[in-house]
Amino acid sequence: MRYCEYFTMILLLLVTVAASQAQVMEKKSLTIEGARMVIAAAVDFAKKNNAPGGVIAVVDDGGNLMALERLDGTFAAGANISIGKARTSAIFKRPTSAFEDIIKNGRTAMVALSDFTPLQGGIPIIVDEQVIGAVGVSGAASAKQDEELAIAGANALTSSSTSTTTSANSAITYFDKDKVAAAFAKGIPLIEVNNYKVHASRREAPGMAEVHNLDTDIIYVLEGSATLVTGGTVVDGKTTALNEIRGKEISGGDTRKLIKGDVMIVPAGTPHWFKEVNAPLLYYVVKVS
Repeated sequence: MRYCEYFTMILLLLVTVAASQAQVMEKKSLTIEGARMVIAAAVDFAKKNNAPGGVIAVVDDGGNLMALERLDGTFAAGANISIGKARTSAIFKRPTSAFEDIIKNGRTAMVALSDFTPLQGGIPIIVDEQVIGAVGVSGAASAKQDEELAIAGANALTSSSTSTTTSANSAITYFDKDKVAAAFAKGIPLIEVNNYKVHASRREAPGMAEVHNLDTDIIYVLEGSATLVTGGTVVDGKTTALNEIRGKEISGGDTRKLIKGDVMIVPAGTPHWFKEVNAPLLYYVVKVS
């Protein structure tokens, strides 16, 4: 084979490979660890906001169930409804509240779609502008709270991925003031990664006693005030998630008044309880594992 013919074949091969690569895109996938992180964030939000119940379902981008957790006191039908919300959000790549509004505005024919749950409480999980799955919640105090729990869960992955830029030396995470304000308005995490978490926390009322066996909480108060009890013994404590304990209150312990500008460090394994709250209480929590 002459050199020019050999060169021509190589060139054609390279063009073919390049064309085939142009027709394939890199696809991100939701892992089981990611699904569990979504549920943990939603459960944490529910506990902090005294949600009376709820079922949290996480599906992949095809609507297939990956993980589900049912909080105590939630009605049994909530499981199927939450799965339906998550599946609808994933397949259509939109919050399910959008479809509820469309139907309310007169397009009732949409209810004829099969495998379709147009009820508020389904939120897509978006990483690097790709929908990798969705979370659905049913059985909280209201449809609005269903959606708030779902947003908190979705943000456990979304916030940590879409707000990160990488320099030559390190990964830098940046949140502009609008994102921070929106997070504090709902009291949701800003970022949750393996070795640390940053929560934009908001309390309107006292919460449950908590123990984080692996996380040290660094609390910085921005607005409001609260009475925080630390130490002592958790009353009626129950394990609500891996290495997480919740209870009705704390017996004994030390009581401190926290006001704007105060910082408190609560070591891992230490019971703590917001006994009284002057709402709204806004505070950063940096969780270090």
